[in-house]
Amino acid sequence: MMALNPYSKPFALINFLLFLLGNVASATVFTLQNRCSYTVWPGTLSGNGATLGDGGFPLAPGKSVQLTAPSGWSGRIWARTGCSFDGSGIGTCDTGDCAGGVRCIGGGVPPATLAEFTVGSASNGDKDFYDVSLVDGYNVGIGVLATGGTGDCQYAGCAADLNAVCPEELQVRNGDGAVVACRSACAAFNTAEFCCTGEHGTPQTCSPTRYSEIFKNTCPTAYSYAYDDASSTCTCSGSDYVISFCP
Repeated sequence: MMALNPYSKPFALINFLLFLLGNVASATVFTLQNRCSYTVWPGTLSGNGATLGDGGFPLAPGKSVQLTAPSGWSGRIWARTGCSFDGSGIGTCDTGDCAGGVRCIGGGVPPATLAEFTVGSASNGDKDFYDVSLVDGYNVGIGVLATGGTGDCQYAGCAADLNAVCPEELQVRNGDGAVVACRSACAAFNTAEFCCTGEHGTPQTCSPTRYSEIFKNTCPTAYSYAYDDASSTCTCSGSDYVISFCP
């Protein structure tokens, strides 16, 4: 019987298909759901070159979309609100705005609620790290649910309407006077105490403030300030994730 030539077309095709299957097996699927009563425009930012969803897109109420991230992907996902774009995709948003129009280039302008991920890879034992962060302020509730993974796989999120309890000095209002976002104390006052910089630049010297405690009491599983790691960073292995806006 003739041995199979490793350079033959059938053998090469088999190897290529196995390669694709391996990539699919190690990929992570993010399902973005819009449970808000209004359209949001999710924005995405990658820390390592793999842009998800072309950087941004509209998501109507009740709709969902799936984005696939490769092994080792890191980045953040957030919702933009009150957006108006022309036919070329040029325009602005009331919250979470970014350069590039519909398709974000770079991160969103605070305040914006962030879902942050580092997808597992061989270098970190294939463990995912994720959180929902209010360090850059809040605009829309976000929930992150791990599905099909192993390990702790905690729920992360801020399901409450933080805008409803936002102190007046942190409020962001739209042209109609409605509160559409809540700034972080760092963004509002730009002091070392609130920004965890300078003499307050370590976990030992940067403590919760009355503003971060409002965030934490309203959303216990979300990052409320820069060193809120212990109760806010989640881990899971081999999971996909459902990211809900207005959960």
